[in-house]
Amino acid sequence: MRFLEIKLKHKSLHFGILILTCSNSFQAQTLSNIKVPTFKLETSYVGDIVTNFNGGIKTGSTYLGLLNIKAGITTENTTWWKGGNFFINVGNTHGGKPSTTLVGDFQGVSNIEAGNLTFLYELWFKQKIGNFNLYFGLQDLNANFSTSVNGAVFTNSSFGIQSSIADNIPTPIFPLTALGGILQWKISDSFLCQTALFDGTPDDFETNPYNIHWKLSRQQGFLSVTEFQIKKSLLSGKNACYKFGIYYHQHNDTIDNEQKNGGLYFVGDQQLSDKISFFSQIGLSPKSLNKHNHYYSIGMNYTGISLGRPNDQLGVAIAYAGFDDNDIGSETAIELTYKFQINKNIYVRPDLQYIINPVGTNKKLENALVGSVRFGLVI
Repeated sequence: MRFLEIKLKHKSLHFGILILTCSNSFQAQTLSNIKVPTFKLETSYVGDIVTNFNGGIKTGSTYLGLLNIKAGITTENTTWWKGGNFFINVGNTHGGKPSTTLVGDFQGVSNIEAGNLTFLYELWFKQKIGNFNLYFGLQDLNANFSTSVNGAVFTNSSFGIQSSIADNIPTPIFPLTALGGILQWKISDSFLCQTALFDGTPDDFETNPYNIHWKLSRQQGFLSVTEFQIKKSLLSGKNACYKFGIYYHQHNDTIDNEQKNGGLYFVGDQQLSDKISFFSQIGLSPKSLNKHNHYYSIGMNYTGISLGRPNDQLGVAIAYAGFDDNDIGSETAIELTYKFQINKNIYVRPDLQYIINPVGTNKKLENALVGSVRFGLVI
């Protein structure tokens, strides 16, 4: 990962280029003993070659990709003010739609499937005040809520955010985000509480093709989410995080027709040994309001499968999207993946998924066997 750092002093503009290895934090730099804000620039690309070998809608292959350009400024330890961060993320998706045209599954065999779009993905400001963090702006709900560290290695969309959330309410997640505010309170090193309030009806890409025009109104309503995180391990000396969340959504379909919905979720990440980690997700929503009212997943990761490959990851996981009022039945996705970490900036990940009873088309389809190769690059 390379960062371009721009340093400002009085009315003079000084440029300095510093090549760093992958880093997740901004570092304030000093110019002539004056601390100044740091500008961070990052570009990433993810590509998927997806093949449906059997079942689903039809067999065949397609390619899809995701480009992100991110930039941020931090005011930490500067002469401006402390604890501030500005962030912008512009995205471009392109290529095929494997779930829509080949597999016909409900949960999504590729979590970057979105069609051909160029859009503003994130634009927010964060301020740290003591044990509190305040975010405001265009945000992805799933960046802070209902996330699984161990589920992130998988390609199926359900391992990112439960399909019971993403399907039942208008959710500000990839690729269509929305305006919102988040308040995080770090109560202790092992306990965090966060709550969010978002626009209840994100504008679609047909009316807002680049996601640069936003509106808030009473008719659009709101989405509120509250999550509690407990970073206490069930096993001595191991890392863990358990998350419990509740969400409520309200908007008006018409002036006189108010729609309300909500649900609960759970996410658990537990390290079992130095190399093996476990995760699970649960999503529940009212049966009276949602056909897809329950979701469950479970998975395990193995890191460092050999001494020569200490950063490689092997993962296997199962996601179940449950439907009670559905003539076609429920859908189960089983995924096996292996991530080859070529270096700090490049990885390649072959992936195999078996989709039992794909229900995305509301028609009875044969079980699908889907293979893919994902590659990722960060600079």
